[in-house]
Amino acid sequence: MQPPQLSPEDRARALAKAGAARKRRAEVKAQIKSGNYSLSQVFELSKSDEAVAKMRVFELLESISGVGKVRARSVMERLNISPTRRIQGLGAKQLPALLSEFASPTLIERGKLLVLSGPGGVGKSTVAKELRKEAKFYVSVSATTRTPRHNEHNGIDYFFITDAEFEARKSAGDFLEWAEFAGAKYATPKAQVEDALTRGKNVLLEIDIAGAEQVRKVSDEAILVFLEPPSWEELVNRLEARGTDSEERRAHRLELAQEELAHAPNFDHRIVNHSVTQVLSELVSLTS
Repeated sequence: MQPPQLSPEDRARALAKAGAARKRRAEVKAQIKSGNYSLSQVFELSKSDEAVAKMRVFELLESISGVGKVRARSVMERLNISPTRRIQGLGAKQLPALLSEFASPTLIERGKLLVLSGPGGVGKSTVAKELRKEAKFYVSVSATTRTPRHNEHNGIDYFFITDAEFEARKSAGDFLEWAEFAGAKYATPKAQVEDALTRGKNVLLEIDIAGAEQVRKVSDEAILVFLEPPSWEELVNRLEARGTDSEERRAHRLELAQEELAHAPNFDHRIVNHSVTQVLSELVSLTS
């Protein structure tokens, strides 16, 4: 059977796609080697990133700091994983077997799970962004069905997945919490949270109030933190400063903020956002 004849344009596109995929896999392997990505996060990423899904398992394992080629090959033989197997081809039993094989030692003290919520415009996303710089913290990455914005990256800002995949994973119990907003669905994958906690990382979930209440029902270890504005006037100023919102949209946000503020007494801790530095200090203190 003769292979299909490609035009010069098709061949150029194919070469460009292959080159981009190799570059992407190299980036992920570098993140694994540095410890920024765990196996759990890579498996999560592979569900929505074709280049990662096609990475060979051997390449993935040998990229883990302290593993190398010999141990990677030995583990794969013991778990009956083909030397040429790609991540997308791993079986239902092989995935948890690999996670168990490379789990953190049990002597590591388990991290703390903080759930940060509050009214829109109070500064939650700014706090979460700054907390990512703390070595002892892992800020959870949500899965979403919405289209990525031009400056967003899969696996860093969100895990971008299809609606069908979202529903399948929700039915399978893969999410710690989920919500629907502005026509798109959002959720917190359980595996990445559990993986980070097991590795001794403190985990921050920056989610809405309904999501925080869902986490409360399924996790005894969750510490719920409500972020409050210094005053109602300050929150109004912040919301009205969003120039992209219509007058009707701003009115809706203010009405919603009033409803959200009423939930504050249901949280374990309340922090007033006088400054990002002060909020970070108080969050860190809750984990000690």
